[in-house]
Amino acid sequence: MRFLYNLLFNIGFLISAPWYFVKMYRREGWKDGFGERFGLYSARLKQALTNRQVVWFHAVSVGEVNLCTQLIRAVEPHLPLHTIVVSTTTSTGMALLKERLPQHIHKVYYPIDRRKHVLRAIGLIHPSAVILVEAEIWPNLLWILQRRGIPHLLVNARLSERSFRGYRRFAFLFRPLFAGFTGVGAQNEGDAERLRQLGCRPEAIHVVGSLKFDSVRIDERKSVSASAILAQLGVPADALVLVAGSTHDGEERILAEVCRRLKPRFPNLFPVLVPRHQERGSAVGADLAALGMRYVFRKDILPRTQFEAGSVECLVVNTTGELLHFYQRADVVFVGKSLTAEGGQNPIEPAALGKAVLFGPNMQNFPDIAPAFVRMGGAFQVADVAELEKVIGELLADPSRRQAMGLKAKEVVRENQGSIGRTAEMILEAVGN
Repeated sequence: MRFLYNLLFNIGFLISAPWYFVKMYRREGWKDGFGERFGLYSARLKQALTNRQVVWFHAVSVGEVNLCTQLIRAVEPHLPLHTIVVSTTTSTGMALLKERLPQHIHKVYYPIDRRKHVLRAIGLIHPSAVILVEAEIWPNLLWILQRRGIPHLLVNARLSERSFRGYRRFAFLFRPLFAGFTGVGAQNEGDAERLRQLGCRPEAIHVVGSLKFDSVRIDERKSVSASAILAQLGVPADALVLVAGSTHDGEERILAEVCRRLKPRFPNLFPVLVPRHQERGSAVGADLAALGMRYVFRKDILPRTQFEAGSVECLVVNTTGELLHFYQRADVVFVGKSLTAEGGQNPIEPAALGKAVLFGPNMQNFPDIAPAFVRMGGAFQVADVAELEKVIGELLADPSRRQAMGLKAKEVVRENQGSIGRTAEMILEAVGN
């Protein structure tokens, strides 16, 4: 089984390597830590970890990093004799780790799941426990941890129906891996039941809720002022701002067209488009140019740049880490990857800020969270573009309705908080502190 997996993985990696490296190249900062992706860590890191008890956290990208940083803050005060290492897969995830965690917490890239690379990484880091955030099931990593008897936990575990079917189809491979987890923090009873069916030991599963409700940091110090940036663009202070967050291919054009059609009714409407992947900025710009819409990239706005009022019709935020700041200025928020793609992005951040939130029909990544907001009146789920335009128009015309939606959204967030503390308790018990 392991031989077959590694054979197929190596073949698959060789085939996909050009796409993998092109994708890395498009995301800035790919050279930094390149060797770490193959388990080649610095002598300085080795020296820092020698003879230390190490707890290793892994978070794939920005969304998981947001959760992981909060979790580390919760457990670190209770682990004074341990050193913490946190890994990520993407350069955007690494940038966020460096921004949000202090220097004494070691930040590295996670290695490709080839046995040689994983062995090299585990041999250097030598963890006493490993915590994986969300559905991170890498066979070579888990096989090695199981063989060495290293406790490993899966936190904020969420399984879509599609993922569940996939794991069941290859149960001969995944069932022993799920059975080896020391602890699993499930978001809800439905996920817990699916995890049991996949082989997780019932006694290892803890229903703790979703970490995403606790991970929102609406009170953090602002690194930028969205209002000041819009003022530089000549956008009036009383403008109605529509922020489309974490959008995917095609959604930006749809939102731009919707705003164009609504503009006669709301002359002071101003859209802010924030693509999920900043490297898509040029493609988004091309779509807007094809519509004849005058836009500016966030990266092109210098501190003393001032634009003439009315000269810019749209802002494209092609930077990372600033979405929350633009949410704070929004009158209406559209959550992306829900209209032209499947899965959906996180609606909790704008909800916690008390914003009127909309998303499309595809919120599969939030099967309990999205319906909770809709059920309580804290968000609106549209079926298609026509309904999206209709609801945006209604909300722009009715400030009291926007305010009521925002208050209900904040209430949903408050009612579902507390999972960070419950998850931290599970981790500390496993670490043996």
